[in-house]
Amino acid sequence: MKSLRVFLLIILVLPLFAFTTMHKYYISVTQINYIQEKQSVQITSRLFIDDFENILKQNYDENIVLVDEENPEIIDSYIDRYLKKNMELVINDKVVTFNFIGKQYEGDIVKCYLEVEDIQSIASFEITNRILFDLQKDQQNIVKTKINSKSKSVILTYENPNALLKFN
Repeated sequence: MKSLRVFLLIILVLPLFAFTTMHKYYISVTQINYIQEKQSVQITSRLFIDDFENILKQNYDENIVLVDEENPEIIDSYIDRYLKKNMELVINDKVVTFNFIGKQYEGDIVKCYLEVEDIQSIASFEITNRILFDLQKDQQNIVKTKINSKSKSVILTYENPNALLKFN
């Protein structure tokens, strides 16, 4: 009877230990759309709040809490600085600067909205996306584009943070 209890205890407890070795995935998704009528490139980056908060703590303020709405201007300035430092865009062989429009929280995700204005056409689009690579080398940044009615996707990694997409 005692061996049966030990056996049942092992069967019940063993699965709990299996979950402690589960690997967390480190992924962000950036959607880039060219809106020709507005001559605008609209960008939405989706990041896990905990990872993004950790990197902002590491780089700017160890006491920052992303969902803290008491200091939204300070949080927005940190987000803007971090994104501009770690994401570079080149359109038609010309370096462009994006504007940080704002953010929105959705569950455990923060969506960051960016825009590049005054873009008449796009033949080539280069992106360097090193977001969160300084936190986790396993990070993968998925970039999806919809430019000139063509959809393309790439996965950027620590070893390869750059992509060149042609749209002519």
